[in-house]
Amino acid sequence: MQPTATKIDKHGRVVIPADYRRALGLRPGDSLTIKLDDGALRLVTLAQAIREAQEFVAKYVDKDRSLVAELIAERRAEAARE
Repeated sequence: MQPTATKIDKHGRVVIPADYRRALGLRPGDSLTIKLDDGALRLVTLAQAIREAQEFVAKYVDKDRSLVAELIAERRAEAARE
């Protein structure tokens, strides 16, 4: 997608062009995360933020290990102790 110019209005809002919204599947009311990344603003969709978090955690967890299964086992053990 080609770079597109946009402006900041007097309230600090920026319009995301329709082509970009369509490409990302963005709809009115969707949440975005805004990051300052090496001097540039980066808007991240919820789906992208989840993918990035999963990739980050995956670097530190063995592929054959299930954190979900471990959490469920811990919760069941806690419930059994109560």
